[in-house]
Amino acid sequence: MYSERKWKNKRFYFIGIGGVSMSALAKYLLSCGCEVSGSDACAGERTEELLSLGVPVSIAPEAPGPRLRTADEVVYTGAVKEEDAELAAARKWGKVIRRRSELLGEICGDFRHVVAVAGSHGKTTCTAMCAHVLRSAGVPFAAHIGGEDRDFGNFCMTGRDFFVTEACEYQKNISDVTADRAILLNVDCDHMECYKDRADLVATFRAYCDRAEAAFACADDAGCRETGDYITFGIDSPDADYRAADLRRSGEKYSFSVEEYGKPLCRVKLNAVGRYNVYNALAAFAAMRSYGFGEREIADGLEEFSAVRRRFERVGNFGGAAVICDYAHHPREIAATVATAERICRGRLYTVFQPHTYSRTKLLMPEFVKVLRGVKNLMIYKTYPAREYYDEEGSARTLAANVGNCLYAESLRELRAWLKNSLRQGDAVLFLGAGDIYYAAKYLIGEQNK
Repeated sequence: MYSERKWKNKRFYFIGIGGVSMSALAKYLLSCGCEVSGSDACAGERTEELLSLGVPVSIAPEAPGPRLRTADEVVYTGAVKEEDAELAAARKWGKVIRRRSELLGEICGDFRHVVAVAGSHGKTTCTAMCAHVLRSAGVPFAAHIGGEDRDFGNFCMTGRDFFVTEACEYQKNISDVTADRAILLNVDCDHMECYKDRADLVATFRAYCDRAEAAFACADDAGCRETGDYITFGIDSPDADYRAADLRRSGEKYSFSVEEYGKPLCRVKLNAVGRYNVYNALAAFAAMRSYGFGEREIADGLEEFSAVRRRFERVGNFGGAAVICDYAHHPREIAATVATAERICRGRLYTVFQPHTYSRTKLLMPEFVKVLRGVKNLMIYKTYPAREYYDEEGSARTLAANVGNCLYAESLRELRAWLKNSLRQGDAVLFLGAGDIYYAAKYLIGEQNK
């Protein structure tokens, strides 16, 4: 459990502090009385927020600075390359160095109960839902969210009874997280550059579930079924331990009755759009129920949740058309998000997709092509490389050529011209991707009348 002496007055330096998960961990250490500073490649909303909290942040430092030299510990994210100058200096100076996931794993030990959410899709939304349930239940908790919840942002803390966090499979970071309640939403081939093969990926998820006192896996997901025999949740599987029955849709918001081991408990009416959010809600319900929370306080928390930023978020209008942004960057996510948008949109639907990393696009090229060929009025925007160097085989241009019936944009000017010439009142445009496409959409909205 938490010890003030463990953290207080320690000096931490974060390399890549502007990342959504990294900045949340920095906020936690601030709450523990630590001195926190860091650097990032570019400025953004989160670096500005940290500066407002009194955290010194260096943007694209040309050389390692004094704050790194005087730090007790250095934390870095997986996006930081091994040859990074600050990381090399930290090693030279003999600093204690931790990966982001290693720090997260140690923070888990500060709490009485830990709920972790894993899976290829939906982690951020399900984590935020769990946080809303804990608030509804009135228990002291902290939430480390891999996105921006509309109420909590990416971090909130009221006490140390419960900690809810995401367990990310990238670079096997999930292996550093041990929870007493482990949620597994789905298993798809993603981040495969970090795994030997699919069996290695499944084994990593299985080990995560097996470390927990109780694990909850989706009965409707083939990948989850490969991992082992855990408490299940689902919609289509009649034998799921927690099942959404009598599913009803109003627009794209769903309501359902929760059945617990075949017994009806209560009805939940979600304020988040999309059928996929029924799975996220069921997973949160099952995990929270295992702690003994009442069905109504769980349902109330789920109904209080509305959205996480960049998850089917309407951000404005362009040329009379609604602009919706979503984090979808995997073929399965794209298919689900486009299907939701098609049901909502009364006019014509246009889609802009930005691939996230060359390696993902290259490894999943057939899956991307299959999904995107069914998307009408499609433009593919230049790849967001993140941590990677250019690879023609996995580039957005190559993807566009393979998809065929679509356009390719290398610049915001091209994207703006296409939208300006295509959209009209009553249409909708969907911006998809985990890179900077979100900020591109917001920029275009702001610039349209200039």
